[in-house]
Amino acid sequence: MSIQFFCPRWGSEHFSWEEFCINVKNEGYNGIEYAIPHTATNKELDAAWNAAAKHGLLMLPQHFDTYTADFSAHYDAYCAWLQRIKAYKPFKVNSQTGKDFFSFEQNRQLIDAAAASGVPVVHETHRNKFSYAAHVTQVYLQKIPHLQLTLDASHWVCVAESYLDDQPVAMQLAIERTAHIHARVGYPEGPQVPDPRAAEWQEALERHLHWWDKVVQRIALQSPGAALTISPEFGPFPYMVHLPGTGRAVTDQWEVNSYMMHLLRTRYSLDNESVSKAHMAPPAL
Repeated sequence: MSIQFFCPRWGSEHFSWEEFCINVKNEGYNGIEYAIPHTATNKELDAAWNAAAKHGLLMLPQHFDTYTADFSAHYDAYCAWLQRIKAYKPFKVNSQTGKDFFSFEQNRQLIDAAAASGVPVVHETHRNKFSYAAHVTQVYLQKIPHLQLTLDASHWVCVAESYLDDQPVAMQLAIERTAHIHARVGYPEGPQVPDPRAAEWQEALERHLHWWDKVVQRIALQSPGAALTISPEFGPFPYMVHLPGTGRAVTDQWEVNSYMMHLLRTRYSLDNESVSKAHMAPPAL
């Protein structure tokens, strides 16, 4: 099987697209996951895609900012975003879909609209969206056979305030329907540990690795040519904790995402060059 790793644009917006793509390519990623607001101009999108193409990087668009509580307006805005991105011919779109307070049928209309859009869409497990909790998403998966997920279990761990030991059926079903992974590590009191390299966060890391391993094992058994995409997605402030009153992050977001990418490359035997990076010590505070 093949695994492609995508670097989040989120948190690196202070770099130009040219600078960012050079950094991404040099670090060893295969592409970029780009969270695209509805306010993005065609000029901005063209610049992003052109820079990625210049450096041989794939582009994985992410939908996130359809927030309106009016369902009709929400539906129209979501469909318009999908049709706009369709013009860029993405091989996959990651979507934070719907709202946690929409009805099942309303969220299903959005999921069905994505399926009919002509764009391959995977739906992210995310707080505030239809997929905000494991037990709720289980119902959608059981009733919508075509539904594919971006598994970001960090959100579910936070929502359930547990490592989901009491929801094995929901977790197994999610693993069976995962086509993209957000490799961020959550813990029962939050969606992002301060630093997955630190000893005190190894239990949280191992819990998530266990789930990711199962996804990789399932896809590897499907066929020799099966593929998986992974985005290490540790985010900037406020996901990344800051020391009070200083504005100083407790660790470096780029380093943590790089660590996670190289750790998984090594874990799944995709290369041998990153062993040293996979065992980087956390920086002293």
